Amino acid sequence: MPEVVSNRLQGRTAVITGGGSGIGLASARRLAAEGAHVVVADNDPATGKAAADEVGGLFVPVDVTSEEEVRTLYDITRDTYGRVDIAFNNAGISPPEDASILSTGIDAWRKVQDVNLTSVYYCCKYALPHMLDAGKGSIINTASFVAVMGAATSQISYSASKGGVLAMSRELGVEFARRGVRVNALCPGPVNTPLLRDLFARDPERAARRLVHVPLGRFAEPEEIAAAVAFLASDDSSFMTASTFLVDGGISGAYVTPV
Repeated sequence: MPEVVSNRLQGRTAVITGGGSGIGLASARRLAAEGAHVVVADNDPATGKAAADEVGGLFVPVDVTSEEEVRTLYDITRDTYGRVDIAFNNAGISPPEDASILSTGIDAWRKVQDVNLTSVYYCCKYALPHMLDAGKGSIINTASFVAVMGAATSQISYSASKGGVLAMSRELGVEFARRGVRVNALCPGPVNTPLLRDLFARDPERAARRLVHVPLGRFAEPEEIAAAVAFLASDDSSFMTASTFLVDGGISGAYVTPV
């Protein structure tokens, strides 16, 4: 089990999709360290189970593009722990075939939309009834800083999917505010995860072109994003819903960056 950081999530249950690696794994560790029961949902049995075992949680294998599997995920969580308090809808992909609209085919477009946007729709749809029954809950949807900015180095379906997550989170945050459920969109900047390292290791020039636009001069570490997840999951953010929560090293606020 991780070393205890605080008890602000003591007794609560958190479901994390894509919890086997990257931001999801860092968040599983952080939420467990704050006292939560963690359910790791992932399509990779090896990394998913390893993550759940590490934090003393439960692993549920899930294809997040399957409506039935997502519904079952939240039913299993409630059957096991009696509650669903936190849903961190984090699973996502960024395949190399998703690039400029001029070169991105419809199959690549649809694959990214299914994983990055439709899965969040399913997760919200099936987490919400459990939270509404309890009269409280926190949903955190992973959007991105690209949901609020444009890029000449486009990943057209990824950007569109994250814009959809942002708009959906805002809508749900407003709709369910008076029923005790908060919904916020977490918008990370570039994060030092296996996904990003794999993307940029093939093209250092591509990494450098992006890094120059980050005022802090570096990519985020997964643990820094996990800290934001823990905040949004906890009562410390009790007056926040329908928000665009940017954790981006200042990139969305920059015109020119320090030299």
